[in-house]
Amino acid sequence: MNILIVGTGYVGTTTGLIFSEHGHKVTGLDLDERKIQALQAGNLHFYEPGLESLLKKHTQARNIIFTNNTETAMKENDVIFICVGTPQGTDGSADLTFVKNVAKSIGQHINQYKVIVTKSTVPVGTAELVTSVIKVHQTAPIPFDVVSNPEFLREGSALHDALHPDRIVIGTTSKTAKTIMRELYKDFHCPIVETHPTASEMIKYAANSFLALKISYINELARVCDKLSINVKDVSNGIGLDHRINPHFLNAGMGYGGSCFPKDVNALIHIANQQGTPLSILEAVVKVNAEQPVYFIEKIKQALGGEIQNKTIAVLGLSFKANTDDTRESPSFILIDRLLKEQAIVKSHDPMVESGAPHQFMTIEETVAGADALVIATDWDDYKKLNWESIKRLMRHHYIFDGRNIINKDQVKKLGFYYFGVSNH
Repeated sequence: MNILIVGTGYVGTTTGLIFSEHGHKVTGLDLDERKIQALQAGNLHFYEPGLESLLKKHTQARNIIFTNNTETAMKENDVIFICVGTPQGTDGSADLTFVKNVAKSIGQHINQYKVIVTKSTVPVGTAELVTSVIKVHQTAPIPFDVVSNPEFLREGSALHDALHPDRIVIGTTSKTAKTIMRELYKDFHCPIVETHPTASEMIKYAANSFLALKISYINELARVCDKLSINVKDVSNGIGLDHRINPHFLNAGMGYGGSCFPKDVNALIHIANQQGTPLSILEAVVKVNAEQPVYFIEKIKQALGGEIQNKTIAVLGLSFKANTDDTRESPSFILIDRLLKEQAIVKSHDPMVESGAPHQFMTIEETVAGADALVIATDWDDYKKLNWESIKRLMRHHYIFDGRNIINKDQVKKLGFYYFGVSNH
């Protein structure tokens, strides 16, 4: 098929490359000329393991091309995927400005029957909204169908998730569109959920919110375990072996962040409040998540004698999770902001995110030199493999605060470090 991907960000680029890998001809459309030029040259404008090599492969083979010519792109492709951003509005709802702009352009340029697919994370009722916007801006009554087909990609693991999805959700009431979507996904070996567009839209929000709930649950439980001198990792392992619970998203830490969980949880809360049925559980999830970095700051202060003014703190990790350069809603920045407000001196490091002056990366050695304490804020493999003997020689005092519970505490304690994790006794 000839597929158009509107929006060449994280979701759009990944989606387009996976369809190229499955033999389809893909066009990526974006109004940002810098993104287009970078992608045409085979260069990603974000970090995602394994994706750039796939980009180079398919740009060289011309299986995927990139353009900013909206009219031509929309007329020459059979299936149009909407993969633009849906940022959080001031009231917590999803801002659909970009989605509506795409729908308007489709209405203006549609020249034959097409399937319009919303891949972006959108609130319930968006398929109907997109349909109405397209119809309003059509110059002739050309038929089309709108399908909800949410993505379930994990940043840092997007390539694997896209190639080996747990499920594919197709929300449509059209037999024609359903047949086309089945053909599009015929080579994917996973369950396919076919449902109404509104149910499909709800599935995405419900899935992300449930995962956020698991994170906040184990983080709040970790605080109780701290008081009782219980290792929360033992608890996570013990309950995670129950197949009804499973071990995923049960790692206590500094809270969730990124471009999805915070925005999607708030959007679902907003949807529920609009219907007069508040989701008190999710409201508690948001509260716990906001408190978690503060809780960790208090652990740091207490261990350092109640005062961190003028203490040098090395923060390792700026991205919200490992294997991505995404810092949106990262707990690291909440932590750093609080440290600075307490008048600590903060130095930071991340393998993929700039630290210090623009376009400069501090080495780990530069970051920890002269530090009174070191905080692991992101679960990068680089930090699991540190030479702690060398690190100890560089630091002024030897405190480790493991906000991700990834360090071998017994090893560093033997070297003379004071170790503090998240209920990692």
